[in-house]
Amino acid sequence: MKREDYISWDEYFMGIAKLTGLRSKDPSTQVGCCIVSEDHKILSMGYNGFPKGVSDDEFPWEREADSELDTKYPYVTHSELNAILNYRGGSLDGAMLYVSLFPCNECSKAIIQAGIRTVVYDSDKYADTPSVKASKRMFDAAGVRYYQYTQSGREIKIKI
Repeated sequence: MKREDYISWDEYFMGIAKLTGLRSKDPSTQVGCCIVSEDHKILSMGYNGFPKGVSDDEFPWEREADSELDTKYPYVTHSELNAILNYRGGSLDGAMLYVSLFPCNECSKAIIQAGIRTVVYDSDKYADTPSVKASKRMFDAAGVRYYQYTQSGREIKIKI
């Protein structure tokens, strides 16, 4: 008899997204993303961090400062955009995107433009912000399906 306790596709890909987020050096928010084809193949991954060649030792990680230029926000590339930019295989039309935090409006524009048709997110802690409200409005207008990942409560321990 085959195993019956294997993980679902959503558990698998959200797990990959969350594991990818652990690569982020951001001290306050680690976001990971996994882009998947319609036939369940991983196409790309990304996490939030500075662009290539921008030193994470010389640029700020602060959330607040007297000047916005002394915070991380003007410099950090979000996980979704990194995953889209990391993809080297051609078109992302029809793909699904798994992400640990609901996309901001800027990432949502890139998701729509890339042809990604479904977004599965874990946390929506910024749901009341204008950025996320704009994202949902654009997704609805563009026909991008989005839904919150239903946590199974399953814990998986991996020794690495």
